[in-house]
Amino acid sequence: MACGNNFSISCNCTFSCSKHGKCCECVAYHRSAGEFPGCFFSAKAEKSGDRSFAALVRDRPR
Repeated sequence: MACGNNFSISCNCTFSCSKHGKCCECVAYHRSAGEFPGCFFSAKAEKSGDRSFAALVRDRPR
């Protein structure tokens, strides 16, 4: 994916921030914080606000 503004993609992130639709900025921000962006999670797990690796693993189907 190209790093640019892409407001047409479907992102399940419910937080309102300046990085919404700016995937590369969003991923870089969360990576620097040691977490994953909301779009990596299911809609239900995203709403928890827990962006940890452990939460990501729990969210994956087995």
